[in-house]
Amino acid sequence: MTTRTIPVSVFDLVVFGATGDLSRRKLLPALFHRDEQGQIPPGARIIGVSRRSLSRVEFRALAEKAITDHVPKALQTPEVCHRFLNRLDYVSADASRDDGWADLEKLLAEAPDRIRVFYLAVGPDLFGPLCERLGRHGLVTPQSRVVVEKPLGKDLASARAVNEAIGQVFREQNIYRIDHYLGKETVQNLMALRFANALFEPVWNAAHIDHVQITVAETLGVEGRAGYYDTAGALRDMVQNHILQLLCLVAMEPPTSVDADAVRDEKLKVLKSLKPITDRNAANVTVRGQYRAGASGNGPVPGYLEELGAPSSKTETFVAIKAEIENWRWAGVPFFLRTGKRLGARLSEIVVGFKHIPHSVFDGTAGPITENRLVIRLQPDEGVRLWLMIKDPGPGGMRLQLVPLDMSFAKAFGVRNPDAYERLLMDVVRGNQTLFMRRDEVEAAWSWIDPVLEAWAASPDLPKTYTSGTWGPSAAVALIEREGRTWHDDDGDAR
Repeated sequence: MTTRTIPVSVFDLVVFGATGDLSRRKLLPALFHRDEQGQIPPGARIIGVSRRSLSRVEFRALAEKAITDHVPKALQTPEVCHRFLNRLDYVSADASRDDGWADLEKLLAEAPDRIRVFYLAVGPDLFGPLCERLGRHGLVTPQSRVVVEKPLGKDLASARAVNEAIGQVFREQNIYRIDHYLGKETVQNLMALRFANALFEPVWNAAHIDHVQITVAETLGVEGRAGYYDTAGALRDMVQNHILQLLCLVAMEPPTSVDADAVRDEKLKVLKSLKPITDRNAANVTVRGQYRAGASGNGPVPGYLEELGAPSSKTETFVAIKAEIENWRWAGVPFFLRTGKRLGARLSEIVVGFKHIPHSVFDGTAGPITENRLVIRLQPDEGVRLWLMIKDPGPGGMRLQLVPLDMSFAKAFGVRNPDAYERLLMDVVRGNQTLFMRRDEVEAAWSWIDPVLEAWAASPDLPKTYTSGTWGPSAAVALIEREGRTWHDDDGDAR
């Protein structure tokens, strides 16, 4: 089976922060892949903007190194490399000064009627100033779109301030708040599984589902970002955006269509239905952790405080939460959310645990019967597994065994899965906002997160420590086992 490449209109993509890490690791390689696949039309331009004083030739050399480092060698044919690098231009400009902006005006004026995408690959404190200057210099046309990365604020008040600043220049339908998790192939396949198959949707409710687990685990530490991370923490960095978006896609009602606002309306309802977590119940339904020194696959690693260079910190590098959705579909079904750094494996997955059968017709010699589970793996090895009980082959009576029906996308389709940024960048050009967050979604998520942060800030307790390379503090195991469940393991056992 082959993938189908849908052409897009000619565009100018302006990347602010073009010499930064995000641009070099993700954006430039993603655009190269789309060009290699023939999706970027002739004449489309990619214009890098940053404070660094570089010539066009120097920026192309930087981009060429990014391609060399982050794109498979087999795809780096001379023809494609030459075509892609010739699309690149560069302007040195500063968000806080007028220097260089006339050069950007002149460059964009060469094609005033084409689609313009402004990608703000910079810190959120620059979103407002950059948008203000884009407006003041007359660079925002009816065909212009702006893309902003997380974090959108550090709480509800700051998120509203950022949204207001962007909204002074761009209309809501032209603002693309990107969450790269929503561009992953498996996340979109969750929509297909639920709404394109008669098998799952009839049982996608509290009558048949026992609980849901969402895990986003990293083996890396803060990796030189300790200063930023200590002002954020795992709840802001991962739960408020990535994990809550995954929860919404699992829990939302069927939308009337896959139109952007129809999908986002249903996600918003989920966020507004989340049971509040406050100082009254936070200690019972949340766990904070912080990694200490231990070992990873590459040997010994330092603890968080060592990387931070501080004697103490209340910032969490691990979070586990028991969340509940107060509506008819999900009443009584716990959603266990878990994320952390320096954990036992790099893993992102959604596990839907179905209820136990009401009565077993088999005698004791058949062995125990384990509940069915649907495992949707986002990374690594994107795919879907449905764990079922079957008879162990062979004579000698009925012996039951838990086995997976396994669909690996790489094996099933025999193609490279596009990176999330590839899909999302082309969606911006097409004007498709389905996989992007709307303002009211962002603010509803913060409305649920803020009381948790306030409860933790008011508590004298420090985060519970855990050894690097393990699966977090023991309190996270206790959190789920108090409810009679266990964290899922890819072998079908408890982790």
